Amino acid sequence: MKNKKVISRIVSLTLLFLCSTINLFAQDATISKFSSILEVQQYDRAIHIMAMLLIGFGFLMVFIKKYGRSALTATFLLVSISLPLYFLIHTSVLFGEAKSEIEELILAEFGAASLLIAAGAVLGRLKMFQYLILGLLFIPFYMLNEWIIIENGFGIIKDGFADTGGSIVIHAYGALFGLAVAMSMTTKNELEKPIEADATSDRYSILGSMVLWVFWPSFCAALVPVEAIPHTVVNVFMALCGSTLITYVLSWKIRGKINIADIANATLAGGVAIGSTCDHASHPTAILIGVLAGAISTIGFAVVQSKQRKLIKSVDTCGVTNLHGLPGLMGGFAAIFVVNGLNVSSQLSGILITIASALIFGFLTGKIISLFGHREEAYIDSEEFMDAEE
Repeated sequence: MKNKKVISRIVSLTLLFLCSTINLFAQDATISKFSSILEVQQYDRAIHIMAMLLIGFGFLMVFIKKYGRSALTATFLLVSISLPLYFLIHTSVLFGEAKSEIEELILAEFGAASLLIAAGAVLGRLKMFQYLILGLLFIPFYMLNEWIIIENGFGIIKDGFADTGGSIVIHAYGALFGLAVAMSMTTKNELEKPIEADATSDRYSILGSMVLWVFWPSFCAALVPVEAIPHTVVNVFMALCGSTLITYVLSWKIRGKINIADIANATLAGGVAIGSTCDHASHPTAILIGVLAGAISTIGFAVVQSKQRKLIKSVDTCGVTNLHGLPGLMGGFAAIFVVNGLNVSSQLSGILITIASALIFGFLTGKIISLFGHREEAYIDSEEFMDAEE
């Protein structure tokens, strides 16, 4: 009888162990399945972001009439230098912890986006190889700021920083960095030379803007949790709708007629500003943020840009201050009022560190790039491209 009880217990324990093992394998399979699904989704968004970088940014920057070939080539080069450089630095564990390959790619694409924004401030005034120098210098500085702000490097931002879609770390940083580069190397001839556009270059620029508009939700939702993706996507589109509508109204009211450059640029300001709160804001709040950002951007292009040029004795070719800088900062400040439980001190510290870092390192970068000389004439392809219009 004793032996039967012992055997019965052994069988019961064995069955329990087997059931537990099967359950663990099932859990592992489920985790593996969900992990694979997440990586596939992240792959899709990474491809969307790449379309933004090459087609969106590339064609947005061909608005200069005789500089289209250079703008597209520079976009290719800047993306191609930034992605492997980001991987090289990040995988060496200089900044932050190692992540999955697809997450690394998305983070590298964020760095490339910020670099393209910075390049927009000096577009047309660098020799082609100088864009590569800009990329080599920008990415380490960008990663340092990203590490300090997002990953609490040096223990400065201890209580978190709200910037899911990069209003501050990507957009404002790139814009201010580029502005500082421009301030440190703009010549008198460049200051006086007009930036010319025509109907064809404007149409291509609008094409780039529309590509950015369509894929912007993938940019903001690239690394958010799966359950937050639908809300984030809708918020981004709501913000973009808000900025597009107010851009039309203000462009017409301020200028008397609609300005196509306003439509190509300021319509995107909602996507820039909603970045910090894209996974937290309500839909009405997202629209409001978009409207405010679009208004700031349109007024910047229509009123402030010419005065800024005279004030700082520098040219911001693409107006990145008005599209990415001011709306980005506005988005970062908006998080203080939108994100529940946010530490205001940490948010303000992150914004101030980003501003200081961008301006200091940008100015230094401009001085280094200027050591390699200046173009003979700004805003033309013919200096470096075969068969280009003089």
